[in-house]
Amino acid sequence: MMTGQKAMPINILLVEDDDGDAKAVIRAFKRAQIANPIVRARDGREALEILHKQRPDMPETPFICLVDVNMPRMNGHEFVAALRDDPDLRKLVVFMLTTSKMRDDVDHAYDNNVAGYIVKESAGADFLDLIGTLNAYWRLVELPDMQ
Repeated sequence: MMTGQKAMPINILLVEDDDGDAKAVIRAFKRAQIANPIVRARDGREALEILHKQRPDMPETPFICLVDVNMPRMNGHEFVAALRDDPDLRKLVVFMLTTSKMRDDVDHAYDNNVAGYIVKESAGADFLDLIGTLNAYWRLVELPDMQ
């Protein structure tokens, strides 16, 4: 049985402060012919504003978050912790997509129940395959009801 969520487009919330990295992710989505809308936030605070619909230009449909660790104002760990503390947002699916290989960052992310921790440079030449795998993931899994 298919839920109402499956019929709705899944928006990708890319939380990334680096313009070059953000452009690379967006290009990879286009090359992989993934048409999901991508909304970008430059840090965790801006991402929370988007998710709390404090910006009238933002869509109402569900989000999957791709989050960098190292960002100004509110880093990725602080952002994910804020999501998990928010009853309206705690079920959001989050993948860390970062350059940090630090074991503390990996452990901290999984302590906050991220769906995956991906080191950008480890994906390297396989980055397009990685994006395709993420696309298959959110097309196949049942996402939580955010209502």
